[in-house]
Amino acid sequence: MSRFTTTLKTEQTDRRTYTLLDDLVLADDDERVITVPARFTTDFASIQVLHNAFLFVLFALVSGYGNYAATVHDFLYSGGQVSRKEADAVLYRALRAEGVARWRAWLFWAGVRIGGAKHYTKTPTRSGFSSSGDQ
Repeated sequence: MSRFTTTLKTEQTDRRTYTLLDDLVLADDDERVITVPARFTTDFASIQVLHNAFLFVLFALVSGYGNYAATVHDFLYSGGQVSRKEADAVLYRALRAEGVARWRAWLFWAGVRIGGAKHYTKTPTRSGFSSSGDQ
C-alpha cells in the first residue's frame, strides 16, 4: 500500500495557492518514491471553473480532503514525469494512503479523468522519483 513518509508543510502564498516548505515524499504502490520538492506551488484540489453543476457538486464532496495526494498529483501534472493516466492512478492510491474513503477517492479520480486533460503538461522535467528509493 502507498504511504507518505513525510509530513505536508506549506505556507499560503495567496488566496488559492500554497508553497511547500519541505519535500513531500510518497512511497507509491509500484515501488517508486515520488518526491515533490520544497518550494513547489500547489492549489491542492481546487476546481477553478465552478459554473458546471456537476463539477460544483463534485467539488463540494471532495473539498477539504486529500491535500497530500492533490499536491503529488499537481506535481505529476506539471512536469510530465508519467502519463496522465498514471498520474491519475497515483492520485487514487495517494488518497487511499492518506485515509480518504474509497468512494471519495473514486470521485477525485473521476473528476480528474473528466476535467484534468487541459491541466496536464506533457513536457518532462526533473523526475522527482526513483525506483530504488533514493532521492
